[in-house]
Amino acid sequence: MADARSNPFDFDVTKMFADFRFRPFDVEAAWAAQRRNLEALSHANQLAVDSAQALARRQIELTRETFEGFSALLRDLTTPSSTEDRIAQNTDYMKPMIEKGVSHGREIASSATKAGTEAAEVLHRRASESLDEMRAFAAPQAAH
Repeated sequence: MADARSNPFDFDVTKMFADFRFRPFDVEAAWAAQRRNLEALSHANQLAVDSAQALARRQIELTRETFEGFSALLRDLTTPSSTEDRIAQNTDYMKPMIEKGVSHGREIASSATKAGTEAAEVLHRRASESLDEMRAFAAPQAAH
């Protein structure tokens, strides 16, 4: 007994796409767009690398400054003095060190944020341009 249901995969693709017309694809424009995408990615990457190097250099400077401060404190602690004088020295030393630590932390965080924002802006700008290019590729096709 034959099955009365028709096969859903039994269709002629050529009939389905007979009236569908492809316009010539501009390969050069597509390559140029991809080249610009890669250039933007490379530029954003270079910004990130440069920023990371600058942050590392600045952190090394801040660490060196901190160790110099600790070294001065240790020198001061090795000089003979009363307990009250040591407490006063430690207090006088710690307050500016805490303020410097907070200031340095803010500086590093601000620099890192700025670096990330610059790299993201390059990618955002290129993504927007890329969408405009895609719209321009499609515009002539819609007009035909």
